[in-house]
Amino acid sequence: MVTSRYENITVDTPAAEDQTFRAFVAVPDQSPAPAVVLFQEVFGVNDNMRELALRLADNGFHTVVPDMFWRLQPGFERDESGLAEGMELASRLDFDLAVVDMTATLAHVRATPECSSRVGAVGFCLGGTLAYLFATSARVDGAGPDAAVSYYGSGVHDRLELAGDIACPMLFHYGDDDPYISRAQIAAVEAAVANRPDIAVHHYAAGHAFSNFDAPSFHDPDAADLAWGRTLSFLQDTLT
Repeated sequence: MVTSRYENITVDTPAAEDQTFRAFVAVPDQSPAPAVVLFQEVFGVNDNMRELALRLADNGFHTVVPDMFWRLQPGFERDESGLAEGMELASRLDFDLAVVDMTATLAHVRATPECSSRVGAVGFCLGGTLAYLFATSARVDGAGPDAAVSYYGSGVHDRLELAGDIACPMLFHYGDDDPYISRAQIAAVEAAVANRPDIAVHHYAAGHAFSNFDAPSFHDPDAADLAWGRTLSFLQDTLT
């Protein structure tokens, strides 16, 4: 039976006392289990993220959803009616500090007895960019994650100088009708990873946030189901 709880993650700060932030955790019925760090959209760690964490745990993954807005507004969560608020917070997110927080999360997950040694990531929208940065930049004792999945990461194409640092197999999911990410920008991502047989870029006849079942104006069930099936198969292949 899947259980859930909140945990505190500690960030080491050399100039001050250590700080902590919260993460929602969904625990599968068998442990230790491979882990997935799930990265939020601009809506925060909301019902959509918690439900996705439970779905991943149902599929055998110890899932941790860190509050990536904790430095700006701890505990922020909205539905699609809070898009403007979420976008404003995302515009102020310091990605260098986000990498610090993601690295702390990776260390925390690897030290948890309920987790096996393998850790992947899945992220949506803002979280799609964070999942990419997790793959390129989060390292604990020199080791990064074992797999990553980025759904319509709107900042990935602006950080392609890091593509050579992706240290694990990876999936990208994009909607070809995304008003926030152009087809040219998606093509730039494809070109940047074209020499990597362990990285795939999937296209869908859908718009932005097509996987978000908690946002009716964005959700595309057919595209969401297809992408989710590919994501689960990929995580099973790379983490188990």
